[in-house]
Amino acid sequence: MKIFDIPDYYRSPIISKIKELRKNEDPRKKDFSPTALDFGPVKFLIARHFGFCYGVENAIEIAYKTVEENPGKRIFLLSEMIHNPLVNLDLQSRGVKFIMDAYGNQFIEWNEINSNDIIIIPAFGTTIEIETLLKEKGIDTVSFNTTCPFVEKVWNRAEDLGEEKFTVLIHGKAKHEETHATFSHSKQTAPSLIIRNIDEALVVSETILGKTETTKFYKYFEGKYSINFDAIKDLNRIGVVNQTTMLASETQAIADLLKETMIKKYGIDNLKEHFADTRDTLCYATNDNQSATIGLKQEEADLAVVVGGYNSSNTSHLVELLEEKFTTYFISGSEKIISEDLISHFDIHSRKEKATEDYLPRKAKITIVITSGASCPDSVVDDVLNKLLSYFGGTKSPEEILKALKF
Repeated sequence: MKIFDIPDYYRSPIISKIKELRKNEDPRKKDFSPTALDFGPVKFLIARHFGFCYGVENAIEIAYKTVEENPGKRIFLLSEMIHNPLVNLDLQSRGVKFIMDAYGNQFIEWNEINSNDIIIIPAFGTTIEIETLLKEKGIDTVSFNTTCPFVEKVWNRAEDLGEEKFTVLIHGKAKHEETHATFSHSKQTAPSLIIRNIDEALVVSETILGKTETTKFYKYFEGKYSINFDAIKDLNRIGVVNQTTMLASETQAIADLLKETMIKKYGIDNLKEHFADTRDTLCYATNDNQSATIGLKQEEADLAVVVGGYNSSNTSHLVELLEEKFTTYFISGSEKIISEDLISHFDIHSRKEKATEDYLPRKAKITIVITSGASCPDSVVDDVLNKLLSYFGGTKSPEEILKALKF
C-alpha cells in the first residue's frame, strides 16, 4: 500500500511501532486479537486496527502539499477535511478557511469565492451540485480533490444499480456530508432513498408489503428521497449501499430484512429480479476497525477509552460496540483526562460532553482497552496512553513501553 507524506507530528514512536510489528506478524490481517502492554498495576489492550486510514492519509498529504506549494493564495476547504479537530485546527492555523461546516451551514458565501482561489474537496467528497457551481466559477475541482477512493466506490456501485434499473437505498446519516455526496451522485441515475437504521428499514419493508400507506412513507422520509420518488413503483427493485463509516452489522441487518421482504412478496425464485446482491460497500479500514473492536470485546477489561473527533461517524460506532461490554469513555485527546480521579468525555446518546469522577477502579491491577477512529492521529493515542500510564508509576520512554509488548 502507498506510503503517504504526512507531518511527522501525526505519527508516533509507540503506536506506529506496534502497528508495524503486528503487520509483519500478520500481513493477511487474520488475527483481530488486541496487543497487550502489561505494566503490572495496569495493562492496556490496544486494538489490532485503528487510526488513520488510506483515505485520511491521502487527504492530509494533498492538503498540506497544497498549502506548502501555494504561498500567498487563498485556500479553502469545503468543510471539515476529516472529522478530527486537531487536523482541522492545524490547517486553519496555516491560513486554510472553511466554506461550511459538516452540516452544510455556510461560513463564507459563494459570491466571495472566485477563480483565483483554491478549493480543497474533503475526503468525504462533495455533491454534484457544489462541484458544478465550482466549475462555473472557473475553479479547479480535480487537482485539490481529496475524495477517498472508497467513497467513490460507493458512488460507482450506486451508478451500476441505477443502470440495472434498481432503486438505491443508502444506509447512512442524512445530515452527514458523505451521505449528501452519495445521494447527489446516486439520484442522477436511480431513484434514491436514505435509510438511517433498522427502524427506518422496517417502514420501507411495510410499505413494500402494503402494510403502510404511502402517505405515511412520504411523511416519514421527508427530505430523504429523490425527486418524483414513487413509493409503489420504485420499491419493486432495490439495492442497498452504505455510507463507508456505518456499522457493518447494521447494514447487514437492513439488507437481510429487505431481502426477506422481497422473498415474502415475490418468492425466492424471483428474488434476483427485485433485490440486488450488493454485498457490503463499507470501506476496508472501517471494516477492519470494527472487526478489531469486536476482537477487543472478547477480552476482559475494567474500562475502554476511544479517542477521536466527536462528530466522527466511524468513531461513534466503535463506542457503540464497546459500550455493549465495557464502561466506555469517548475522548478527543489526552487533555480530556483531567486527573486520575476525573475524566471529561463525550456521551454519544445525549450528544454532550460530561465529567465522570473515579473512572479508574480502585484495585491492585486494572485493564484498559484503547482504540481510536480512522481520523485520529497515532500521536494522539500515544499521548492518551502516556497520560493514563503516568497514574501507575510514572511515564516511560517509548523503548520501555515497547518492552511490555505482547500479542
